[in-house]
Amino acid sequence: MSNNSSFDEFLLLAFADTQELQLLHFSLFLGIYLAAFLGNGLIITAVACDHHLHTPMYFFLLNLSILDLGSISTTVPKSMAISLRNTRSISYSGCVAQVFLVLFLLSAEHFLLTVMAYDRFVAICKPLHYGTIMGSRACARMAAAAWASGFIYSLLHTGNTFSLPLCQGNAVDQFFCEIPQILKLSCADSYLREAGLIVVSVFLVFGCFIFIVLSYVQIFTVVLRIPSEQGRHKTFSMCLPHLAVVSLFVSTTAFAYLKPPTISSPSLDLVVTVLYSVVPPTLNSLLYSMRNKELQEAVRKLFQLVQAQQQ
Repeated sequence: MSNNSSFDEFLLLAFADTQELQLLHFSLFLGIYLAAFLGNGLIITAVACDHHLHTPMYFFLLNLSILDLGSISTTVPKSMAISLRNTRSISYSGCVAQVFLVLFLLSAEHFLLTVMAYDRFVAICKPLHYGTIMGSRACARMAAAAWASGFIYSLLHTGNTFSLPLCQGNAVDQFFCEIPQILKLSCADSYLREAGLIVVSVFLVFGCFIFIVLSYVQIFTVVLRIPSEQGRHKTFSMCLPHLAVVSLFVSTTAFAYLKPPTISSPSLDLVVTVLYSVVPPTLNSLLYSMRNKELQEAVRKLFQLVQAQQQ
């Protein structure tokens, strides 16, 4: 990938210009990162170690936790380092890598959330055929397709973005290298080259979202027919965490990448970016485990095992 700019580094956004506020930003992001690392790490370990959780739903949840851990590790540690070292610079190759990884992990997560909606649809609407449709080989292929689709999409998008000539400086108004901010640095007449991929992005995002919505319309239609209140409550408990994760992730990501430039402002861009890049990886593990007794029991056994080994 050739460097079409006259500089070999970018300058990222600094949250504060005084040492006290920089330390506050570092401490806040450190707490968020540790919470995300602990929550997703516990889910990964619990699902991997407890054979009772070796089911399609938890297999996809394990993949989701890996993606969440990867995405927040791509952005937050660098921003923390900027606060500590008091330098805003990131190398050109480092910026390219950050854009590629963020886009790869976020798009793969979007595809995976679509697969997870299909899994819930089959489990509730076609329970007699669930074992046949969602076999271990089929689940592995679906997860691999989500990862591969994210990789290819990110490769095309990143390559196209950094092939544009950049003539508006090298200051990125964001705490990590983000495509909308990189495009602001490109020459005005070259921006249209990105239009094709933006159209493809719109179709992919909303295509998956419509599939998820239609799946849940059918799911809730079936659930409302369940005669027992306990059965309805149990089914809703399985579905609502996924629906909350999808709503937060899709709405903030779509707004960040597809909003018109006329409503863009530095403070709004920063808030939206934190909402889609930092909040979901931290909250997803909490949303999925808060009302999930199987997962809570697996984590409890994990702690008991650790305590037994220490004695």
